[in-house]
Amino acid sequence: MPQLNPAPWLPILLLSWLVFLILVKPKVLSHTFPNDPAAQSSQAPKTEPWTWPWT
Repeated sequence: MPQLNPAPWLPILLLSWLVFLILVKPKVLSHTFPNDPAAQSSQAPKTEPWTWPWT
C-alpha cells in the first residue's frame, strides 16, 4: 500500500489561501448590506412625560 506523499500539500495549502485572499475576499467584501446602521447623534433625545388617562 503506497504512502501519501506530503510534499504537494504545502503548495496546495498556500495556493488555496492565495486564491482566497486575492479572488474571494474582495468579492465578499464588495457586497453592500441593505440595512446599514445609521450613526446615532451624540445628543440625548428629548423625552416628554407620559400622560396616563386614569390618573
